[in-house]
Amino acid sequence: MKKIIFTDGAPKAIGPYSQAVEANHMLFISGQIPIDPATGKIVEGGIAEQTEQVLKNIEAILKAAGYNYSHVVKTTCLLSDMNNFQAMNAIYGKYFPEHSPARAAFQVVKLPMGVLIEIEAIAAK
Repeated sequence: MKKIIFTDGAPKAIGPYSQAVEANHMLFISGQIPIDPATGKIVEGGIAEQTEQVLKNIEAILKAAGYNYSHVVKTTCLLSDMNNFQAMNAIYGKYFPEHSPARAAFQVVKLPMGVLIEIEAIAAK
């Protein structure tokens, strides 16, 4: 059985998808972009500020579903420019100080709303 997860602590979906879906003790978090849920706007700044907001959004969804970052087993990071990888990685590492999840990182041609980063995550209990 699947359960749809929603929280006001993360941006509302901007299309026909859920913030996250839980099934069989696994949580699948849709790609999060750096929208501040309080304002509905993209956070100002560069890759560091955008990565921080994306990870805060993921954290809010994890919490709403009864998970935390220690449950994350896989992430996918989509970057508009791979030259931002090192700066993204510095922020990302703060959220996964040990026992980091598996991860893939890709440069893509374009991300929604012209953002610099999008991250999706899978967590398990």
